Amino acid sequence: MKKFFSVKDVPDLRKFISEAKNVKANPFGQENLGKHKTLGLIFLNPSLRTRLSTQKAGLNLGMQVMVMNMGQEGWALETKDGVVMDGTSVEHIREAAAVIGQYCDVVGLRSFPSLKDREADYTEELFNKFIEYCKVPVISLESATRHPLQSFADLLTIEEEKKVEKPKVVLTWAPHVKALPQAVPNSFAEWMSRAQREGMIDFTITHPAGYELSEEFTEGVTITHNQSEAIKDADFVYVKNWSGFQEYGKIIATDEDWMLNSERLSENTKVMHCLPVRRDVELASEILDGPQSLVQTEAGNRLWAAQTVLKTILEELS
Repeated sequence: MKKFFSVKDVPDLRKFISEAKNVKANPFGQENLGKHKTLGLIFLNPSLRTRLSTQKAGLNLGMQVMVMNMGQEGWALETKDGVVMDGTSVEHIREAAAVIGQYCDVVGLRSFPSLKDREADYTEELFNKFIEYCKVPVISLESATRHPLQSFADLLTIEEEKKVEKPKVVLTWAPHVKALPQAVPNSFAEWMSRAQREGMIDFTITHPAGYELSEEFTEGVTITHNQSEAIKDADFVYVKNWSGFQEYGKIIATDEDWMLNSERLSENTKVMHCLPVRRDVELASEILDGPQSLVQTEAGNRLWAAQTVLKTILEELS
């Protein structure tokens, strides 16, 4: 594994989930694997779970970990080639990524989209150029289009918590006070689509008209605008807001009726959210604080997802 950017970087999904369960059961079983290896975590945007879980994962494997918040501590990066750098950008990504690659054996990178230019965001220029110039394995800590560590943890949670062999999983749009990226729903849809193709789950997406995700992530998935119908008898409901893809970055509808509460769920349905969550805007507090909520479980599994990815990369570096 030279990079971890999407589920496409995982050759065997079932084996990957099984490995994560093994790591969780024995978190210090390979604490010497990362000895004398350095993990660099580069954040261009805020983070809580991703930063702490990935940092702890590296420490559990015996790695030294360096964290840099580029927005506050680093130079403004230029990503375009052939430009005269007489503006606000101080350092080109060619030099910055190459230097980081000399200091670190593995690098994690986090950045958000602008939500202004869909074509620019979806080319993933920053990530692709960082991988090119860094020349060491790179892990996505979230990008413009995906959040694979979150989705890996989500699938691990579903596999641990399921009561039937092939559970019904539903991704539902939720209201929010501002436009959010498609990265988490894109990634969740991509991972769940793969799991559905491999016979692990049944998967449905529900959202108001106009919030269709890119077909790149939803091919073969049942999509409905009827939330009540979609969540009926669901085993897992994953709640997340996202802004428009066709009307890029736009808030198309703000229907508060899409916020889930206990009355609208089957009593056996488990509810998931990637966090942070706006209580009583995206999801009712009664659910978040009740027995149907898995938000803390999946947040805890972020550690084992990150450690499994790092372990896989380190084994290939050894």
